[in-house]
Amino acid sequence: MTPAMKPAVILLSGGLDSATVLAIAREAGYACHALSLDYGQRHTAELAAAARVAKSLGAVEHRVMRLGLGDIGGSALTDASIAVPESPTVGIPVTYVPARNTVMLALALAWSEVLGSRDLFIGVNAVDYSGYPDCRPEFIEAFERMANLATRAGVDGAQLRIHAPLQHLSKAQIIRRGIELGVDYAQTVSCYQADADGRACGLCDACRLRRQGFEQAGVADPTLYK
Repeated sequence: MTPAMKPAVILLSGGLDSATVLAIAREAGYACHALSLDYGQRHTAELAAAARVAKSLGAVEHRVMRLGLGDIGGSALTDASIAVPESPTVGIPVTYVPARNTVMLALALAWSEVLGSRDLFIGVNAVDYSGYPDCRPEFIEAFERMANLATRAGVDGAQLRIHAPLQHLSKAQIIRRGIELGVDYAQTVSCYQADADGRACGLCDACRLRRQGFEQAGVADPTLYK
């Protein structure tokens, strides 16, 4: 890391969107500290994908923190007794994980204070998303306000920023941007029920949006399907 590079914390799930965000932050000149959460998700293959992406995109470091959202349940992603939908649904789907982005951003915020970072990056999206309330611009804006109220850095006058560079992009636009920045999407895992080898089901919302994105971008889909 050169003296001119400011540290930033990047929430890195191992999926398509967060990989693109890491590439965007790197391109912007940040020293990227990638944070992944082992929160009890059934698709743990995404954590291995996150490690691959962090290494290939030059993260300064990559940490995986354990977070027991599986102990709470309430989501098809953390409770094996709730089936992952394999067709489009109406409203907030059962794959919504209660408070996930709120808790993840809070942990990223804590690490950013330790690092002396004023910048956090997250790959939320309000265009090609699955109806999650914690992906909306209003949520990101509210969390940023809270971050500046609740931290020593904010009280001392630092301006903390939550960057959501994909917020208003379509999945196809995200893919095109990532390719420009050298993202290898074959390394990523998006599927909500990927197997241990990262092979995708091809049926869940995440798979559907991912496949449509590659089709609309005019790019060959590198996803490994079951």
